[in-house]
Amino acid sequence: MIINISELNKRKGSNKKVHLVYNEESFYDEGEKIEFLKPITLNCNLSFAEDLINLDGNFTTELRLNCSRCLSDFNKDIDIPIHESFSTNPNNEDDEVIFINGDTIDITNIIKNNIIMSLPIKKLCKNDCKGLCQHCGTNFNVSSCNCTKDEIDPRLSKLKDLFSAD
Repeated sequence: MIINISELNKRKGSNKKVHLVYNEESFYDEGEKIEFLKPITLNCNLSFAEDLINLDGNFTTELRLNCSRCLSDFNKDIDIPIHESFSTNPNNEDDEVIFINGDTIDITNIIKNNIIMSLPIKKLCKNDCKGLCQHCGTNFNVSSCNCTKDEIDPRLSKLKDLFSAD
């Protein structure tokens, strides 16, 4: 997603409204595929003051994610506010400001990073997802299984004797 800022660089104190629609297929975050079902729609305002360009707005899309408990795919709507600052001054030492060189800003990685930061660590298809049977792999959201629930890990069986009521 490239934003042309040549008009802003010419007139300090100016503003620019931006509406972009960007098609992205997918990307990977630590080996996990994050797939886009709808284009990314960015609505923002760019303002130029001194040597800083401030981007304030939000972007929306729909993602296909994988549930952490039952491993099935589910769709999630995303609406994320975005606030970033850019500078054309290479001597700007603020860690929060992104240095740009030229008349364009590529915010593709900024969008991806904001998506990653907004997703929960444990992605669930629904809050009460029941997960999978640890023995046969049955999805408890769909059906039940006949596995015995009282089976004890043989490595821990001696602990059972420790707490038995003798």
